[in-house]
Formats: sequence, structure tokens, C-alpha cells
Amino acid sequence: MNNQPHVAIVGATGAVGREMLICLSERNFPLSKLTLLASVRSAGQKLTFRGEEITIQELSADSFEEIDIALFSAGGGISEKFGPVAAEAGCVVIDNSSAFRMDPAVPLVVPEINPDAAAIHPRNIIANPNCSTIITLMGLAPLHRAFGLKGIIASTYQAVSGSGAQGIAELENQVQALASGAPIEKQIYPHQIAHNVIPHVDAFQDSGYTKEEQKMLHEGRKILGLPDLKVTCTCVRVPVMRSHSISLTAIFEKDPSVAEAQAVFANSPGIKLVDDPASALYPVPLDTTGQDDCLVGRIRKDQVLPNAIALWVVGDQVKKGAALNAVQIAELL
Repeated sequence: MNNQPHVAIVGATGAVGREMLICLSERNFPLSKLTLLASVRSAGQKLTFRGEEITIQELSADSFEEIDIALFSAGGGISEKFGPVAAEAGCVVIDNSSAFRMDPAVPLVVPEINPDAAAIHPRNIIANPNCSTIITLMGLAPLHRAFGLKGIIASTYQAVSGSGAQGIAELENQVQALASGAPIEKQIYPHQIAHNVIPHVDAFQDSGYTKEEQKMLHEGRKILGLPDLKVTCTCVRVPVMRSHSISLTAIFEKDPSVAEAQAVFANSPGIKLVDDPASALYPVPLDTTGQDDCLVGRIRKDQVLPNAIALWVVGDQVKKGAALNAVQIAELL
């Protein structure tokens, strides 16, 4: 890989694409050239990067001939169509969709957890995990290394920005409608999201779990290298603009004390301990929004299961849960 690679962002005008642009700039990523790609609707628009205006080009099969690394954030259908095309052209694709995550030949990478996995990518594709999975495992991987993870019981509290700009607009419109007495309109969510929570993220499966809930199981097993990891998860949409929160009960081989679990996070990259409930200090979404690190707190012994710890993890799903993680993978390359 060239030390000054030519990088492309596919889906540059979307929320995650724009956040990728910010991450590349903030981290002073060493690129020789940046190409921005999007649909025909966005072609010709300009975005600013390091003080320079870059014109967005229409995505096509010929877009990748001189690209070294392509950060994809344009949805699974675009990734399935253009990801293999880019890879065939010699470009390494870092894909933010679910299209390739469970392909045995495609590594699924969180750089703080399994960086070595990025080194072997026979299809020239590396997958970015689901945002909730990333945030959850940022809190659990350090504990796993210390105590041996066996199982997870999780409930996610997922912000509306996880549904894109339309999710944000729906919450804003409904809050305004409630304030003015206007009728509530629902387009993105099956129920009113303002002043409400909805235990329904992604499509329901025959098992009764949603696809989003099953991602925690399948992706967690792959990233941690734990094929027998047991996971049960409930994913809930909440009226929060940005940053996902996860309530966790984690079951281990060893029996950690609260102090031992807290000590694990002292030297864990990408995560900070915020755990002083007596002073009302614990992770909340507003404190992680726009931040690189995930926050962990409310660490306590589980009162039902042996060798189990309860904890609360919060992270910006647009940043660490998507854009930043992809840029960190590019840094590994």
C-alpha cells in the first residue's frame, strides 16, 4: 500500500460520508489525493477538505482505476454492485454496509480489538461492523481479554440518526407538531418516536428477533473469535438525535470484582471510564456526540447470574460506530 494513497469516499454527501471527511482531516490522514463519489443527484456539488473545494463525481464502474482505498458508505445495494468492481480494479474497499460482514473471506474489523484481521483481505474488501456492535464490543473486549467472555445480554437505546437524516427530521417534525397541536405524521417509524420508545430496529425474523439484534450475535462472534459466544439482544429506537447507548450484562469465565473491571479500562484505547454514580457521573449520549471515544460506566455486579458484570456503554454511532472506525481501518492499511 502506498504511504500516500489515493482515497475515495463513496456516498460522500451522506451523514457518514461527511463524517469520514471530518475524520480524515482531524487525523491528518496521509493521502495523496481525495476523490468524492456519489449519485448523479449530487454530482457537481462541492465539499471542502483541508481548505480545498473538491467537486463530487458521479459514481460509476470506471471510478476506481486510480484509487488505492475506497471508503464505502452508500448503502448495501451500492456496496454489492460497486464494491467488487472497485476490488477488481485493485482498490481496497472498506465497506460500512452489512453486505460483506459475514463473508468468511472478508475480515470484520474494529482496530482496537482485532487489528491483525485487516492484514489478510483476499477479496480486497474489509467490512466495518454494525454501529451497535462496535460500541458494545468497545466496552466488552477489554473485559474479555481479562476475564474470558462467555455471554452477553444486551438492550440498545439507538438514536434516530441511525435511520439517517430522515430519522432526525421525523423526530424534529413530531416534536414541533406536539408543541403546536398539529397532527403527527409517521413515515420512517411504525409508531410516533417523539416522547416514545420503539422496540423495533430493522426487520423481524422468524425467531422473533430483528436483523439488528442478530448482528450483535453473529458479528460479535466473528470479531472476538468466539464461535460459541451466547448473545441475546433487544434493540430499541429512542428519541435521541445522536449516539447509541447499550445496557449490558456480561458473563465471564472468571469472576471479576467491580474494582477489577473498572481497572481494566484505565489503559484501554478508544474508551473512557465515567463511573461515579454518587456524583451523577455516568455516560450519556450528549457527552459522546462528536467524540472519538466510547464511554463506559454504571459498572456493578449482576445480582442474578454468577461471574457477571452489568455495565452501560455509550458511543457516537456516526463517528466511532461508522466513519471513524472505517478511517482507522484505512490507517492500518
